Amino acid sequence: MTLAAIAERYRAVVERAAQAAIRAGRRPADVTVVVAAKTFDVEAVRAAATAGAEHVGENYVQEAREKARRLAELPIRWHMIGRLQRNKAKQAVALFDLVHSLDSIELARALDRAAAEASKIASCLVEVNVGAERTKAGVASDALETLLEHAAALPNLRIRGLMTIPPPGTASAARASFARLRALRDRHDDLRLPNVQLKELSMGMSSDFEQAIAEGATLVRVGTAIFGPRR
Repeated sequence: MTLAAIAERYRAVVERAAQAAIRAGRRPADVTVVVAAKTFDVEAVRAAATAGAEHVGENYVQEAREKARRLAELPIRWHMIGRLQRNKAKQAVALFDLVHSLDSIELARALDRAAAEASKIASCLVEVNVGAERTKAGVASDALETLLEHAAALPNLRIRGLMTIPPPGTASAARASFARLRALRDRHDDLRLPNVQLKELSMGMSSDFEQAIAEGATLVRVGTAIFGPRR
């Protein structure tokens, strides 16, 4: 795919997201498209950034570090959208503006320690396994409150919201998963825990981001609809 085509497809995704927000009675500005750039090269990301993308998601720390180095002149905010290992916490704190995949108390503590050493605040979303899939990452819905309570006591960590990846299935099934995450957010936001503000909902990808926006997504992670199929 040409770089011009990538730029055009990015703008089309942004317009689709805006229209989905309007249909849901929301402001387009309340939805951020995070360009999911896993396996796509630096020039592809540059093309999307030139078209206006300011938020780029990566699944791997090493890949993100190289792209961030080569695109340092661009005003990109980097998001960790893949599973994060505890031994990568220090690198993640240095690289990413937002980690979408906090899924355990142990990872929360590792990020808090790394942030303290760097004199930073680590901003995170808690990944929730709303479909209770045994092979998928994320905290179980009924364990979310415990994780939030532990995270609230960590001074260098801020929980900004929740993230989910729905089980494979139909668009209506995906939308039901998004609705469950929104309901979890609403219920747990009433806990009013320190360092926990569940403003963000990261949900929806290329095949279902419009349904996610209809259910309240504030961050949608879109790769294929912008770059084409991964090779």
